[in-house]
Amino acid sequence: MLPRKISDLLGVEWAPLDIPMSRRLQTLGATAWICLALFGEALAIYLFIKLVYSDYWWLAILYGYWMLNDIEICNKGGRTFEFARNWSWWRYFCDYFPITLVKTADLDPSKNYLFACYPHGIFSSGAYGSFATNGANFPKLFPGMSAHLIVLGGHFLVPFFRDLILALGLCSSSQESILYLLDPKRYQGNCVAIMVGGAAEALDSHPGKYKIILSRRKGFIRVAMKSGASLVPVFSFGETDVFRPIDNPENGILRRIQEKVRVWTGISPMFPLGRGVFQYSFGVVPIRTPVTTVVGEPMEVKKNLEPTSEEIDAVHAEFSKRLTELFEREKSKYLKNHEGIHLVIT
Repeated sequence: MLPRKISDLLGVEWAPLDIPMSRRLQTLGATAWICLALFGEALAIYLFIKLVYSDYWWLAILYGYWMLNDIEICNKGGRTFEFARNWSWWRYFCDYFPITLVKTADLDPSKNYLFACYPHGIFSSGAYGSFATNGANFPKLFPGMSAHLIVLGGHFLVPFFRDLILALGLCSSSQESILYLLDPKRYQGNCVAIMVGGAAEALDSHPGKYKIILSRRKGFIRVAMKSGASLVPVFSFGETDVFRPIDNPENGILRRIQEKVRVWTGISPMFPLGRGVFQYSFGVVPIRTPVTTVVGEPMEVKKNLEPTSEEIDAVHAEFSKRLTELFEREKSKYLKNHEGIHLVIT
């Protein structure tokens, strides 16, 4: 470790030199994950362009032709490879925080389930570790079940990058895609995890606060009713503590810019302030803080291909009640100063 005077002089809290190798690998896993999230698509596009202008341009043509013919796979159940979900990388990534997956009830592998996940946070680290990888032991906790994390369809238009996220079980957020995955005639034992609050909710992600968007989000209720899949409330405690984003009050200039970019692109431009690889004071590596993703009890939903607004509202109200109860019941186990922390639903 650097002498205290040097550390204080530089104003940086440096990481000790005697950190065990296991923790170094965990930091490497988390660093690789955030780099994938921030720069993965840009790197994939760059590599594809480089391939086009190389001596192997014909490979780019072949890949492009194959990709165009494969473009709808993200709406047709995806293409999961378990070996990709079992990479050691994901174990180190989940152990870094650590991300812990907790179940409160068994799930019937002969049925399909729609996981409505909260909060979105900046990058949904809890949901990603729990449902896009096996690093949090999803197969052991829910034997016979398959998890599919839902993301924006635009991610599947990026060459090479799309193949990685497809291998991890990710699928498009279109209604067609979700209904396909939840169709009991095609699949049994599918757990489709959707971040209901989406990119808009990411703008309200601040340490120690849990402000979620639910009141005006009813599309997932309609999908559950059309498919007859059970709704499952899922809450990741600690998700909002993973980064320290810049303050963006609702009426501020920064917030207005963020909202406009989100409307144009579907992505919220956030600044994930965390720590560095070799120091703890600044950087984009997530903060090492526990994230516990609790899967609540399933809520049975009667299949209804043409639900009315009143029927959707009734199911929505019941789900909102169950999500709030899950938060209040479990928060004392996973949050410090839980007495002063409340769930704010907008």
